[in-house]
Amino acid sequence: MTTFTGRWSREEAESFLRETTVPVRLACERPDGSLWMLSLWFRYRGGALWCATASDADVVDYLRRDDRVAFEVSTNDPPYRGVRGEGAATVAGDDDKELLRELLERYLGGTESSLARRLLDDGRDEATVRVDPNRVYSWDFSDRMADAAPPDEPG
Repeated sequence: MTTFTGRWSREEAESFLRETTVPVRLACERPDGSLWMLSLWFRYRGGALWCATASDADVVDYLRRDDRVAFEVSTNDPPYRGVRGEGAATVAGDDDKELLRELLERYLGGTESSLARRLLDDGRDEATVRVDPNRVYSWDFSDRMADAAPPDEPG
């Protein structure tokens, strides 16, 4: 059972994870004991974060060796808010690239881009990474950043 703490209720944290379309930042341990951090597209479903990556990605080997992970999903612009936590990851093949197709729809709005075509190429093997959180902590700086605005883009 996942423990939810922090600013939001379980329902609010889960809603944030379902609706937010920034990548999850995932941390794991490499075989030499050093830490590895990467960003992956994800979908929150059934209490888990579902990610896709190439089956030959280093992180696949790392997670098969040690399934412990930490993660963060947070907004990139003020007011900052999000969730972070820890859990266990499970890696499996995705021969039909079903999850990848879902993520392409979620993040790019479809599969018609050159990136989508490259990722969906028949010669590329895909894997799923399922993160089952055991702890989730939420934070929301909306109140203290109510009058903060992102800097203007140079232009």
